[in-house]
Amino acid sequence: MKGFFRRMNAVAHWVLFLQCGLLAHAMLNPIDFLALQSIRKGLNDLPGSSYFASWDFTSDPCNFAGVYCDGDRVIALNLGDPRAGSPGLTGRIDPAIGKLSALAELTIVPGRIYGTLPHTLSQLKYLRFLAISRNFITGEIPAGLGQLRGLQTLDLSFNQLTGSIPFSIGTLPALSNVILCHNRLTGSVPPFVSQTLTRLDLKHNDLSGSLPPLGLPPSLQYLSLSWNRLSGTVDRVLSRLSQLNYIDLSMNQFTGCIPGNLFSFPISNLQLQRNQFTGPVQPVDQVTIPTVDLSFNRLSGEISPMFSTVQSLYLNNNRFTGQVPGSFVDRLLAANIQILYLQHNYLTGIEINPTVEIPLSSSLCLQYNCMVLPIQTPCPLKAGTEKSRPTSQCIEWRG
Repeated sequence: MKGFFRRMNAVAHWVLFLQCGLLAHAMLNPIDFLALQSIRKGLNDLPGSSYFASWDFTSDPCNFAGVYCDGDRVIALNLGDPRAGSPGLTGRIDPAIGKLSALAELTIVPGRIYGTLPHTLSQLKYLRFLAISRNFITGEIPAGLGQLRGLQTLDLSFNQLTGSIPFSIGTLPALSNVILCHNRLTGSVPPFVSQTLTRLDLKHNDLSGSLPPLGLPPSLQYLSLSWNRLSGTVDRVLSRLSQLNYIDLSMNQFTGCIPGNLFSFPISNLQLQRNQFTGPVQPVDQVTIPTVDLSFNRLSGEISPMFSTVQSLYLNNNRFTGQVPGSFVDRLLAANIQILYLQHNYLTGIEINPTVEIPLSSSLCLQYNCMVLPIQTPCPLKAGTEKSRPTSQCIEWRG
């Protein structure tokens, strides 16, 4: 009898265990259940965060914060509290993440996640959205991510990633957003084949080399490559990108001419400053871009009157010559131009009445050109104190 009761007692304990534990997550695939447990062990809340408070593995994991299921599979995992100001998580991403084979979305909020990206991410063949930004991820971007043929968004920005951008990333056919800015990436920009790519943000890295002439698709709307060491010409690349509404190539070493048709694209902000662009700049029509910055290049020739419709125009620190077009003066006095920086060129004159008052909402700087300043206007401190170029420089340049 004692043996019978002992066996019955064991059965009762087993039933209780099922009721309190296994039955609670019976709907979830056991592989996903174990993967979530491993992920949880690798991560912790930072002080002030309570994200993992709901992660009680005696209850249904599909009710955990940030866990979204379809049937018995986890299809989305948003790790950390997404509310602004949340302190986020710390720890490492466990390689068991690759076991969530139905996962379509993976995000980790800003925090202090460190270590490398698990190579097992390449096993998530249904992944469409991968965003792990503003953490402390190190190491290289796994080349295996190029196996995720359905990936649409890749955001690994504001980390400490090193190495090159894998060529395989560029072969992904469904990419629409690639955001790898503010890392320590080196090497060249790979060609991108996706005809749905709309955003490419690689600024603040250490990328070098030239852009492949056909490496950026015409679907691009946002392009930021600033603060790198990229070089070579861009006229063939840019002239094809007629959907661009934002472009920033500043702080690089690009050379050659700026294509005239670029100024007719639907761009709101054109940033090409601090490169080595040369030659004249000739827009094909009146420029309707609100802000155009071509400063600190080696551009030459006369200033096109087509630029007079720009609200904030930076042409300073180039090699422009000749007279400032009269259309600039008209629009400046009508307060239609907010900023007109022409300092540090070789301009020889501007037809403006010395007694006229520049509208308070407008800024004009003409100093250090080959002219006697017809009007005294405040200039940026960086323009220096000299009013005009030495005559010898002006003669030499005209010669």
